[in-house]
Amino acid sequence: MAQYFSLHPQNPQPRLIQMAVRIIREGGLVVYPTDSTYAIGCHIGDKSAMERMRAIRQVDARHHFSLVCRDLSEIALYAKVDNQQFRLLKANTPGCYVFILEATREVPKRLQHPSRRTIGLRVPDHPVVRALLAQLDEPLLSTTLSLPDEEEPLTDPQVFRHKIENQVELILDAGPCGMEPTTVLNLTGPEPVVVRQGKAVNALFGL
Repeated sequence: MAQYFSLHPQNPQPRLIQMAVRIIREGGLVVYPTDSTYAIGCHIGDKSAMERMRAIRQVDARHHFSLVCRDLSEIALYAKVDNQQFRLLKANTPGCYVFILEATREVPKRLQHPSRRTIGLRVPDHPVVRALLAQLDEPLLSTTLSLPDEEEPLTDPQVFRHKIENQVELILDAGPCGMEPTTVLNLTGPEPVVVRQGKAVNALFGL
């Protein structure tokens, strides 16, 4: 059964963040809040935890997980970013976007799209996940908390706790999040393409 931490949404308790990071590093799955919806995350190097996330979401190898990063410099380590892409990223991070970019050699093949060698990257704007990433000191492999039997992402920890508490190691409760997912933007072609229209899409293309 999952541990359950209640966190202040603006000033998360450092002791609980440290405990959460330890659970992630030990191979645990964590449910955490973002500036769009709740998400599930695990250590970037843990193949077993990644497969457990696939099982929870019931998705196959073609599903893009995201690397949730602290800032643009971390994105540049895992993705090839040209000047035009950088300007778009700078104008829209942190925020509710996942950017699909060509992966660098730093990204293990199992994290890339199997045929396109791409990776989804995100810089969220929520105090809890930003504190978590700062303490973890590396990206978090992540996916939206959206279950096969639910039409929309799960938003209230008090509601979804009983559904998944036997499948994850930790739930970070910072109160309800929104129900609108991130906007997914593919930047691998000559022009940006909106793959999924979600929160804050109207603010894109601020080049």
